[in-house]
This record gives sequence, C-alpha cells and structure tokens, in this order.
Amino acid sequence: MLDFEKPIVELEQKLSEMQQIATDSDVNASEAVKQLEEKIKKLKKDTYQNLSRWQRVQLSRHPDRPYTLDYIQEISDKFIELHGDRQVKDDPAMVGGWAEIGKQTVMIIGQQKGRNTKQRQFRNFGMANPEGYRKALRLMKLAEKFKKPIITLIDTPGAFPGLEAEERGQGEAIARNLKEMFMLRVPIICIVIGEGASGGALGIAIGDKVLMMENTWYSVISPESCSSILWRSWEFKEQAAEALKLAPTDMLKFGLIDGIIKEPLGGAHLDVAGMSSKIKKTILDLITELSAIDTDKLIDQRIDKFCKMGVFKE
Repeated sequence: MLDFEKPIVELEQKLSEMQQIATDSDVNASEAVKQLEEKIKKLKKDTYQNLSRWQRVQLSRHPDRPYTLDYIQEISDKFIELHGDRQVKDDPAMVGGWAEIGKQTVMIIGQQKGRNTKQRQFRNFGMANPEGYRKALRLMKLAEKFKKPIITLIDTPGAFPGLEAEERGQGEAIARNLKEMFMLRVPIICIVIGEGASGGALGIAIGDKVLMMENTWYSVISPESCSSILWRSWEFKEQAAEALKLAPTDMLKFGLIDGIIKEPLGGAHLDVAGMSSKIKKTILDLITELSAIDTDKLIDQRIDKFCKMGVFKE
C-alpha cells in the first residue's frame, strides 16, 4: 500500500467490516453497503486519474507490479530463453529469447527485477552490466538474421554503476547498442513497463515505436538522484519529479514516445491478465503495421524519429 492509497484501503476495510456485521447479525445493510461502494469507486477514480508525477513513480515501483518475465509468460504461447553474451558471462538482470505471440515469432528482450531479497540480489535489482547489453545486442542480431521483429520491455532504475561494470566497458556497451539498433533491418517495438531510467533504459529503447504504460516514467535521471544532486538531499524528490516531467503524458507531448498504454485504476498489478492481453494486441497490431513498410524506409524513419528529438527554435 502506497501513502496516497491509504484512504482507499481504509474505506475498503470499513466496507468489509460492514458486510461482515450484516452477515453475522442478519441485518439488511444493502443500502449502506451500496453507498460505501459508490464512495470507494469515486475516491479511486479521483485518486488515480489525478496522480502527481511522483505518485506515478511510486506506482511504477509497486512490489506487485508485473515484471518482464511475468508479461512474457502471459503474452507468449512459447518462450525459449537464451543466455550469455559470448564474451564474459550471462547477466540475469537482462533476459531475452524467442517467443511465439499468437502466430508471430519475435525476439523479446527486457530487464528483470526480483520479488524477494534473494531474487533482487540475483537480478541485481534490474540493473544490467555490460554483458547484459551485449547479450541484448547478440539476440537482436540473431532476430535480424532470421528476419523476426524485436520487442523490448524496459524496466530498470539504470545501468549498474559499479566499478567492475565500468572496467568492462559499460558506456561502450550501451553506446554500441544505440548505434546498432538504428540500423537493424527488422521492426523494433519498445515498451516501458516500469522504470525507464537513463542510458540503462535507452540501451534497449531505440525503436520504430516506443510506448509507455500509463503508470511508468522515463527520464535521464531518477527523482531521488536529481534531488541529491541539486538539493544535496533526497527530501526534494517530489519537486524533482515535477521538474523532470517524466510522466507518459509529458513524454508524448514532447514527441519522445509514440503512445500510452492505459492501465486499470490502481495499476497494472490489479489486472495482470487484462493488461497482458492489451499489450499483446498492441504488439501484434504494430508488427502488422511496421512489417508493411519497406526495410530501408523503416530505418530512415527510425533515424529521423530520433534526430528530431530535442531540436527547437527560439
């Protein structure tokens, strides 16, 4: 339960107690129950349709929120995970492999977080090392070889900033991914499903179509890190989130993404099956659209799309 969800939870507990009392005492409380249900429904609508940017950041980190492997399991009929970058080792923070979505074979790649302490340590909190980005590029090249679309699911607080990652060429690995993804001769669809932080997210986010789910964020830096740099404290993270304009509506307005995938009230974790079905349909529709475009034209459009970002006139 997040801070702004407490009033909703309190009313839901009150509703549960009222229903229990009515059952135990055989009293007709249907009218009171109905009124309280309407009140809860209205409060949910008012709360979740008017979230601040920081509240969306909180929802993107909800512990029950679906991760990459959760979506892969839901949207694909078959999935064969591939491992290793063929240079150093396998990076559990970056997962990927062949997937069958409907009748379409795709290469699906994404960052993976963990549910408990042991899993989080194993997955390095979704922060990939250089070998993770090199594995991702290896799989993309494999998809290009067999002329299959590439799907990337983005959910990371950033690339791993440790000394060993820098020693193995973290910056070079991400930069190479950016360069190579522009020239891949297959459709690329990128979806931000949680956190989209910095180059760690961008390393697998160069695509023909870039989408964000409703309760996600995408920015060069996290609100906490921004706050610590500008104010020397994490206490100003809410102000930082507002200043960064990292919400999906901001990204769409700036032309940095192509669309927003709506979530149920309260977040994707409340209806994983429904959310997965929506993502699956979106992916299949976009593959149909992009596959109809000539390959050379597709690459030109991809390059033009990113070259236009950040350009302005005074």
